[in-house]
Amino acid sequence: MFVGEGPGEHEDATGRPFVGRAGALLDQALRENGLSRKHVYICNVIKCRASVVENGRVRNRPPYADEIAACHPWLDRQLTIIQPLVIVCLGAPAANTLIHKNFKMTQERGIWFPCKYARYAMATLHPAYILRQEGESYQQNYRLLVQDIAAARQKVIEAKKEPKTTLF
Repeated sequence: MFVGEGPGEHEDATGRPFVGRAGALLDQALRENGLSRKHVYICNVIKCRASVVENGRVRNRPPYADEIAACHPWLDRQLTIIQPLVIVCLGAPAANTLIHKNFKMTQERGIWFPCKYARYAMATLHPAYILRQEGESYQQNYRLLVQDIAAARQKVIEAKKEPKTTLF
């Protein structure tokens, strides 16, 4: 299961997660790992677009704590119903919500943590962040995303072999 921060413009308009440019990059990284959306569940921490108007343009912004808290019952219900073996948090806001507060992406990306909702959880770079990079930085960060998805795929395979336990 992949959990992102919140819907952007295209996601808010369609009601589907990761359908814009970041979604296309995520789809590409999934394909490089032999996966597609039919193999994973994708959702967001908040359910409505967090935005601000700057210079007459509506722009995405990180969700506020009260917005995350207001949407948490829906996220909790999704996670409880799906019972994923592995959660990959796309970006720090999702990691702050599901792994631990004050998550430090630069130090903790790719590390496995226990999680209330899954046997294993880790965070990786958000595809929208990668899209804001250029040149070698873009390539390097995209490779990290692909590697983290590969690690998550392997962790699912390993977790399926472990004895089944009740998480909640």
